[in-house]
Amino acid sequence: MVDTTVIGRRAPAPSADEVLARAEEERVEFVSLQFTDIMGIVKNVVIPVEVFPHVIEEGQWFDGSSIEGFARIAESDMYLMPDLSTFAVIPWERGTGTTARVICWVYNPNGDLFPGDPRVVLLRQLERAAKLGFVYNTGPELEFFLFRRENGRIAPLPHDQGSYFDLTTDLAASVRKDMIRALEAFGIKVEAGHHEVAVGQHEIDFEYADALTTADNAITFKYTLKAVAQQHDLHATFMPKPIQGINGSGMHTHQSLAWLESGANAFVDTSDPYGLSELAKRFIAGQLYHARGMCAVLAPLVNSYKRLVPGYEAPVYISWARQNRSALIRVPAVRAGRLQATRIELRCPDPSANPYLAYAVMLAAGLDGIERELPLPEPIEENVYHFTEEDLRRRNVGVLPSTLGEAIAELERDEVVREALGEHVFERLVEAQKRDWDAFRQYVTPWELDRYLEIY
Repeated sequence: MVDTTVIGRRAPAPSADEVLARAEEERVEFVSLQFTDIMGIVKNVVIPVEVFPHVIEEGQWFDGSSIEGFARIAESDMYLMPDLSTFAVIPWERGTGTTARVICWVYNPNGDLFPGDPRVVLLRQLERAAKLGFVYNTGPELEFFLFRRENGRIAPLPHDQGSYFDLTTDLAASVRKDMIRALEAFGIKVEAGHHEVAVGQHEIDFEYADALTTADNAITFKYTLKAVAQQHDLHATFMPKPIQGINGSGMHTHQSLAWLESGANAFVDTSDPYGLSELAKRFIAGQLYHARGMCAVLAPLVNSYKRLVPGYEAPVYISWARQNRSALIRVPAVRAGRLQATRIELRCPDPSANPYLAYAVMLAAGLDGIERELPLPEPIEENVYHFTEEDLRRRNVGVLPSTLGEAIAELERDEVVREALGEHVFERLVEAQKRDWDAFRQYVTPWELDRYLEIY
């Protein structure tokens, strides 16, 4: 079994006897064995609880060739092994047919971890960091929109005219509370929930923790919010840019390294004007260096690049700063005496990204900066959106890819990011994204018809 204590998990997983006793106490009838495909979509096999002891010991076989990006028909047999630390009762499936979920590791028939499992991709990088003496901690801020269905079509939530941090009395205010209750039932410690900048847009933040825990929580977060929204006849979407002309949804991710032995924050240096250690600066330099190569993983959809445009608080330019929210990487201020909270915030990921793959490439990029001692450019505290082309050249500020096609090309050129993904995931991710990009390039949009049909 995988030992997750060496990569930052605070305690060993509960024993099989402890989990089975809890299942009996909670009157669980079914167990959902969950994992994700390469694009981050949750897959599951549901078993009767009576079968669960056997699955804990021997695993559950399934056909990997039916899962996006997993295996070809000739190599289809795989099995799931439950990570018992993720066992939780699904809150909206209590009562008749009470169901629990457990997130699983995917194995090949020979007993090796399957390299195409996104969770395994992250595990490899966390183990690499552990060998260097580090634990990688993250805290994602997932934004989302709530819509209603009207005559079978999705439309903006009615009566919601709220903006950032507004106190609203519409349906969404109570829906957010139900979402928080459901997340806490999964053991996810919620820190805050609030309205975001755009109409119908919201954010719920949960506790900062090791990257495997927060990636598991991000996956759970997304399907939980969809399920709760559905109970209210609403639709929760993590599409990056669902509405033209207003802000899109991001997954700003806070990050830090801690020393594996002591747990102390390795990013802290009180003598530095920004409070950052040399290690932190090299980590930032690595992420800036690989920003273009990471983009196809952090912003994986055609639609992601409708969000990454100037004017809507999404980063476009490759720079770092403290207060400047137009920067790609920001160093949030910390309260006096709370040095353990020192961290950096990467602002280009969006919530459509597979968090396991996103954190894997982010960590690999940062570690590359540390290992190669990459120099950190000067911070840019001015609003980069007001820079001219000459300003960008003079300050040596790069630009993120503007389309998925450009991002794929950058990913193909970046050996560090490719190696972090592994050839299996890299090849299948690019294959899936190229299908999307080619389909989009061939599609004639309503904008084109409105713009050109009568004129030409």
